[in-house]
Amino acid sequence: MLSGDNYIEWKEKVLLTLGCSDLDLALRVDEPHIPTESSTPAAKANYERRERSNRLSLMLIKAHISQSIRGSIPNNDKVKAYIKAIDDQFVSSDKALASTLMKRLSSMTFDRSRTVREHIMEMRDIAAKIKSLEVDMPEPFLVHFILNSLPAEYGPFKISYNTHNDKWSINKLLTMCVQEEERLKHETPESVNMVTHGKRYAKKRKSVLMKKKSTFDKDAYRFCKKKGHWKKDCLKYKK
Repeated sequence: MLSGDNYIEWKEKVLLTLGCSDLDLALRVDEPHIPTESSTPAAKANYERRERSNRLSLMLIKAHISQSIRGSIPNNDKVKAYIKAIDDQFVSSDKALASTLMKRLSSMTFDRSRTVREHIMEMRDIAAKIKSLEVDMPEPFLVHFILNSLPAEYGPFKISYNTHNDKWSINKLLTMCVQEEERLKHETPESVNMVTHGKRYAKKRKSVLMKKKSTFDKDAYRFCKKKGHWKKDCLKYKK
């Protein structure tokens, strides 16, 4: 259903449905002249086929527009004119949508909650929607957007790209990022184990040293007290 903020997706699905149902003839072919008695049977059949397409297309389109929106769209008995009226209705919302998509694209970051392939594919999809709103976004510009969205672990990877003269396509960038993700996955467990074992070793060593120190101080103080040393001479052992 067309609800107001899903116009681009709605229009794509409506046109796909009409095309798969072989009902888009009225959208593809200009309206022919009304046949007369002298018209050929073929001309009359073509006119009837297009009129059927026009009538059923209008029915399908109107059935998929919410009542709150349908009343604001000027009615028309020609599907082409009705589609244009819907387009005009959502021109201003398209501009707002383009601005929203640009903000979303520029603020996206790869947080490893999914694969880098899925991350790049989503950014690519948003860029395609922006382009469909007649906002030009060259491919090299999108490549830099994607690189800037990668975390610090991809720093050497980004430096490598910036130091080469060759410009990557989105497909090549996707392939290279997937390879880099796999490389980082193989390196990360080893680093984590080193840090974990290092912390455990340091904690265990500290515990042993504290135990030895505590035992030494306690024994030394007892020895000092047993021998009848002066209290001031025993303070260093107690400390």
